[in-house]
Amino acid sequence: MSNKLFKEFDSVSAKQWKQKIQFDLKGADYNDTLVWQTNEDISVKPFYHADDFKEQPKISNSETTTWNICQFIFVSNAKNANQKAIDAIERGAESIKFIIPSETILINDLLENINPASTPLYFELQFLSETYVKQLTAILSDTSTYIYTDIINNLAKSGNWYHNLKDDFSKFKAITTHTKSLLVDASLYQNAGANIVQQLAYTLAHANEYLNCFENDNNILSTLEINFNVSVSTNYFFEIAKLRALRILWEVLAAEYNVNTNCHILATPTKRNKTLYDYNTNMLRTTTECMSAILGGANSIYNLPYDAIYHKDNEFGERISRNQLLVLKHESYFDIVKNPSDGTFYIESLTDQLAEKALDLFKNIEENGGFLKQLKEGTIQRKIKENASKEDVQFNAGENILLGTNKHPNADDTMKQELELYPFVKTNQRKTLIEPIIEKRLAEKIEQERLKNEH
Repeated sequence: MSNKLFKEFDSVSAKQWKQKIQFDLKGADYNDTLVWQTNEDISVKPFYHADDFKEQPKISNSETTTWNICQFIFVSNAKNANQKAIDAIERGAESIKFIIPSETILINDLLENINPASTPLYFELQFLSETYVKQLTAILSDTSTYIYTDIINNLAKSGNWYHNLKDDFSKFKAITTHTKSLLVDASLYQNAGANIVQQLAYTLAHANEYLNCFENDNNILSTLEINFNVSVSTNYFFEIAKLRALRILWEVLAAEYNVNTNCHILATPTKRNKTLYDYNTNMLRTTTECMSAILGGANSIYNLPYDAIYHKDNEFGERISRNQLLVLKHESYFDIVKNPSDGTFYIESLTDQLAEKALDLFKNIEENGGFLKQLKEGTIQRKIKENASKEDVQFNAGENILLGTNKHPNADDTMKQELELYPFVKTNQRKTLIEPIIEKRLAEKIEQERLKNEH
């Protein structure tokens, strides 16, 4: 289209727009009426304009045309997991993430008839073993594979190291030297109730603890690749901006260590807003969450099945969740535009604000001893609980709405007979080195009451 068309119209400044809005408000206060505050202390305005930027936003370095559909598989039996993976690939999965609980799992049985050259493979190891990692890399050399060992996530989630700090870091360094890659699993912070600024800052501080391990080893740092696992909520535009901000923040941190400034992001919907009752609404939530992940530039996306919080793994739930991504990719064309978020003033503004606030919080963490020290002191846990409590108050007041749970609940809906998994926080008294960060869903208290009153 010729730009001559637009020369016929006078440009309108942000100031003129605001004056027009204030006139239409007929005396009502602009800020009180149209500007709202988020838990991240960001003021969301009714409109955004080029005048808000000193210079044109830069083109982002992620491409939404290249994301792949991922399937998570917990490996309790190698041959069964292998058959499940092959079936998922035949039905549209483009990558597989194997969650491996122990080194008794036979790698050859797990990977039989799977071509890692055409199907990227992720391996999340729930144990520390350099020997097992060497076996994996020997079989999967020169293919698109990602091997994850996140000792800090294990500490934060369980309250304990696998063995102890010295032994864990020693084995971690040996494994990382072999794989040339790092994983930071940031999903815990979102699922426990951290706000977006906290999630970004804690993710960066988490990564920084690992980079510190190799501070004097330029041979390792120069070859390292970073992988982030993140959870995405239904705060649509903010979540798009979150993933974009994460890339910016990593680029800043990586440059300080002369590490590869690109990062690989695997995203999945959050569990925090998922509900037991009116469970089909979970599909609506995960659809928008996956859309945010795509538009935010995630490399790989795993969609959480609608019944994941109360049903064991099942073919129907997994097929529906995979099909949601297939519809987004092949029928909604979410893999066509290279980066549709670029240049949208609202998202660009959110990205900048989230990145700046997260960087400030990250610096504060480092000034006070770093992430591990603040975990040990309980500062990180306390800050997450404070924001989670704020979200609980908003949920109970009806400001944060989960349809079918705290608004328009179906009184005839019963779930007691459907529970295959315990869907609430489990209490297990044991001795821990630090207070663990606990994942908790917003709807748990209401759901427990409803289950108690079911006939």
